[in-house]
Amino acid sequence: MTPLAEAWVEVMHLYGRQSLAIDGGDATGWAATFTDDGVFDSPTYPEPITGAAALTDFAAGLHEGSPHLHHVVANLAVDEVTEEHVTARANLLIVTTHDLGTGSARIDRITTIHDRFVRRPDLLLEHRLVVRDGTPDPTSQGVPHD
Repeated sequence: MTPLAEAWVEVMHLYGRQSLAIDGGDATGWAATFTDDGVFDSPTYPEPITGAAALTDFAAGLHEGSPHLHHVVANLAVDEVTEEHVTARANLLIVTTHDLGTGSARIDRITTIHDRFVRRPDLLLEHRLVVRDGTPDPTSQGVPHD
């Protein structure tokens, strides 16, 4: 397998573990997918969340307030692969099951995540930037994301 293909598999595996952890209420497991000083920066929240303790508290509060929330990652593009780092972008759909009787769900948000990973030796998320539709994408010099 090429280094790019290997990185793609590593990132998708991390995204799967991360989504299942936060959706299942495993706040510690979700935070463990980040470095100890990892950053989660989303326009949905007033300030970036930084560090293992803050990330754990954030994930616990999110699951407590929205126990039927699901994070669905799609359209992964690995942009850069080095021995130390991987950068990637993907779409993240936030889906809520709103009728537990039928399982009906709705998409609440569609975002693009811009992630920087480090290898220590396993892949860990160092920084996540979340960009919502209709907001300036700081990675593309202010061009609104569509």
